[in-house]
Amino acid sequence: MLRPLLALACLPLLLLAGCGGSDEGSRPAPSATEFPSAKGKTIGDVLHDPGAKPTKLVIAPATQTFDVGENRYAFGVFTRGQEQVDDADVALYFARDAKGPVLGPLPAQVSSLETKPAYRARGAGGPGEATTVYVVPKVDFDRNGPWLAVAMLKGPDGLEVSRVPSPVVGEFPQIPQVGDKAPVIHTPTAADVGGDLAKIDTRVPPDQMHEVDFADAVGKKPIVLVFATPALCQTRVCGPVVDEAQQVADSYEGKADFIHMEVYNDNEIAKGARPQLQAFNLESEPWTFLIDRNGIVRDRIEGAFGVSELEEAMRTIVPGG
Repeated sequence: MLRPLLALACLPLLLLAGCGGSDEGSRPAPSATEFPSAKGKTIGDVLHDPGAKPTKLVIAPATQTFDVGENRYAFGVFTRGQEQVDDADVALYFARDAKGPVLGPLPAQVSSLETKPAYRARGAGGPGEATTVYVVPKVDFDRNGPWLAVAMLKGPDGLEVSRVPSPVVGEFPQIPQVGDKAPVIHTPTAADVGGDLAKIDTRVPPDQMHEVDFADAVGKKPIVLVFATPALCQTRVCGPVVDEAQQVADSYEGKADFIHMEVYNDNEIAKGARPQLQAFNLESEPWTFLIDRNGIVRDRIEGAFGVSELEEAMRTIVPGG
């Protein structure tokens, strides 16, 4: 079993899945000026800001892999009763230690997990399912090790504040980073299984991203490689990720190859991760890698994302769309 992402480790009963129409529910980030400045403050000063009270909401990280440099930081906001809050204004603050300077405020945008109805898997969109993920696109960590984190929210009665689980930078250095050559792996295709896609895809119905073997295309065309298992996902976001990737794939037909790689051998958790995940040194899912025509990783997304976020990332491998 792969390591679950922290958002779902904290809230194991919550299902994150998409429904509805594309991009409904997305919101731009609030202005940084709407939150307290961190200039001259420690992270403790931010946490104990006299103008903010402790929040009753839960900030649950949805990414756990960070490297020195710019990082995407995703999270969810929930009530203590595990209900999603999708309309909060939130900014994050980070510090290397209790006495050092603070990064922030870094406001988060809200990305919709929704797709057009034609791209929804069977069974998606049930009651209580989440439809959004909060994303800070760029957090610039300048050293390895644990960092301290605080979230500031604009509540109905003023500012609210919360500790956030510490991100650990450099914990997973073997996962391919932006600028690295992508490992060459064989991905099973529809032809390999005689058209019986259920053998290589747990989505119902199976998606159409199984026409190309990664090893045959890498270094020749731009590729979007999605590691996800819709029916067996430990984080419950694999289904939406695959739906969103399929929607974007159809708009890039002929310009890039989209490949969905399942996670577990024979689609059984007890049989462990497939060798393709091991080649990428992945310990969680889903993961999406955007690889240019020279075989270089140009972007990567851990966990959930919206259609608009993937379309923005496509510019790294297909300039101009």
